[in-house]
Amino acid sequence: MAEELDTTVKREEALTLVEGNVKNEGMLKHMLAVEAIMRKLAGHLKEDAELWGTTGLLHDVDYGLTEENPGEHGITAEKMLQNLVDERVLRAIKAHNSQSTKVKPETTMEKALVAADSVSGLVIACALVMPTKKLGDVKMKTITKKFKDKDFARGSDRGRVLMCESIGLPKEKFFEVALEALQSISEKLGL
Repeated sequence: MAEELDTTVKREEALTLVEGNVKNEGMLKHMLAVEAIMRKLAGHLKEDAELWGTTGLLHDVDYGLTEENPGEHGITAEKMLQNLVDERVLRAIKAHNSQSTKVKPETTMEKALVAADSVSGLVIACALVMPTKKLGDVKMKTITKKFKDKDFARGSDRGRVLMCESIGLPKEKFFEVALEALQSISEKLGL
């Protein structure tokens, strides 16, 4: 019987991979933000927080290599992470760029990653319009109002954010979970 490969990357190893491959500070912060949201969602949904957090942290690990060729985003990550992480992580990473990879988000974790990826930008943009530029000053009312304003944080695809509803979370609850997650790492984000 063949020995099974241990594909459980520890958070420190995942962070080392990210820092070694992503030099854009804004993108690094985005990846930390998505990791925090995924961990918080996992706790809320009684899922594996380590698996979900690792997925969030690694989801854009190939950004530096695919920035000029977004059609390869996710596919390159799969090559980089093959035999290092659980297959579920690889599939979720590809599913978060389904328009290019043709891997449709199907599992709860895959859908959560799509929603977390988009909501992170919305919540951070809400903090940046506060006079203090602090996540601690962002209120749920602000996020809900800004979500309706299609001109605000245009990169935050509202349809992708609403994927939260397909995992059983109304958008208001999803906003609350995301805000709490980002507030918990506000120092790392400089917000």
